[in-house]
Amino acid sequence: MRVTVRLFARLRDITGAPELVKEAAPGDTIGSIWRQLVTQYPELAGYERSISSAVNADYARMDQQLRDGDEVAFLPPVSGG
Repeated sequence: MRVTVRLFARLRDITGAPELVKEAAPGDTIGSIWRQLVTQYPELAGYERSISSAVNADYARMDQQLRDGDEVAFLPPVSGG
């Protein structure tokens, strides 16, 4: 199955793309997709404890299972004033 991964801010800078298409196996979770990304882009590993994730525009936990066609978003922490 395929899922679309949307990346924001620094995560987008690291991967060089705002959006990626990833292959996922039945039973894969948001965390599985994140681990695929970290394998491909090791610099992402430093963000693992601070990112938020969403599926189809709803915040979701890393253990949520994915379905074909889902859109997964990873959002780094934002600072500002």
